[in-house]
Amino acid sequence: MQQGQESRRRREDRPRREPIDAREAARAGLEQVADLTGRETQGVVSLEPAEDGWVVGVEVVEDRRIPSSTDVLALYEAEIDDNGSLVGYTRRRRYPRGKSDSGDPER
Repeated sequence: MQQGQESRRRREDRPRREPIDAREAARAGLEQVADLTGRETQGVVSLEPAEDGWVVGVEVVEDRRIPSSTDVLALYEAEIDDNGSLVGYTRRRRYPRGKSDSGDPER
């Protein structure tokens, strides 16, 4: 059996409870990204419902600099299931603090 199928089966075997709400999903995404990256989080910057949970956008300080206006930040997206567990995460982009959002996730 493949790893993805195993983890999906483990999630399906868990007792089902009431799905988490947006606030709980945001908190779970923020905590999970902080734990996995070991970096300081700035906060939740986006939150969207997904088929089986939520997608949480978290801003992270990737590189502290002096002055702080030149810090390098990153946007991570965490996929949180209906039980509040992390399903996956990815870094979407890096950018200097204070740079306006161009709307282009590749920059």
